[in-house]
Amino acid sequence: MDRKSLFDFARERWGVEPDCPFADYPEAAVLRHKDSGKWFALVMPVKAEKLGLAGRARGEEVDVVNLKLQPPLVTMMLGKEGAFPAYHMNRRHWISVVLGSAFPEGELLELLELSFRLTRKKRKALGKDES
Repeated sequence: MDRKSLFDFARERWGVEPDCPFADYPEAAVLRHKDSGKWFALVMPVKAEKLGLAGRARGEEVDVVNLKLQPPLVTMMLGKEGAFPAYHMNRRHWISVVLGSAFPEGELLELLELSFRLTRKKRKALGKDES
């Protein structure tokens, strides 16, 4: 899956468009919740050597998507090809997945869905007498 396909999925699923908030990094795009503005994904180019990717030309960039997950799932995902500790994010709660890698597309979309749910605005619980 490439960045365009990921953005197309997010547009169809949630009606969100990528936002490029960093003037110094125009290729970095954020997917946000419409109601809160909270991020659920960050897509950006990263130098392959920063991720420890062997066999790549020095300075070669790969697109990654950062996704929020529960810590036990982060640990599980790090054993998969194409998944890495989050680049420039909290590594306990976020992972980076290399787009276009061997990481299964269906699983990537499930993780995107989970990241969306984990970052959405919390609803207040009803009080006892409010039901």
